[in-house]
Formats: sequence, structure tokens, C-alpha cells
Amino acid sequence: MPSVVSVARRSSHEFSKTVVDSISIVEGLGVDGDAHAGVTVKHRSRVARDPSQPNLRQVHLIHSELFDELTAKGFFVKPGDLGENNPDLRRRAS
Repeated sequence: MPSVVSVARRSSHEFSKTVVDSISIVEGLGVDGDAHAGVTVKHRSRVARDPSQPNLRQVHLIHSELFDELTAKGFFVKPGDLGENNPDLRRRAS
């Protein structure tokens, strides 16, 4: 059964996000209260190029196994460090 390991958001443009107990995802906008939420792009380099581009990166998902893989290679990365929400995308409902 797929599950969510953590959720995170940050109101300012930073690399990492703060892990929180819950988030609200607003259709067509993204995570309520997150710097990247919105109809048009929020990433600084894309805004500089064309601020009217549609925002296709409203929610960032990473499979939770990535953290185990990185730890095995000597990297310690916690949920939120990569600016993601961490659902277990590899598990399938039976």
C-alpha cells in the first residue's frame, strides 16, 4: 500500500523545506503556503526567462527508498532536505 513518509513546505525560496505534520494541496496551485505554489512558474531562473510560463512543479515527490540508497553511499539526507514530499512510490496496492 503506498504511503506518505513526510510532507514539507517552505514559504521562502530555499533548497530544503521544513517537515510539517500536514499540508494542504490546492488543485492547480500546489502546496498551500509553499514558495513554489501558483499557476505560473516560481523557480527564480524560470521566472527570469519567462514569468508567464505554467507552473509544472507545484509538488515535488521522491520515493522514500532514495534515502536508504543515499545512506548506503555515505550521504545522510533527511526528509525535506531535497524539498520534497516523500510518498513511497514503489509500493503498489494489492
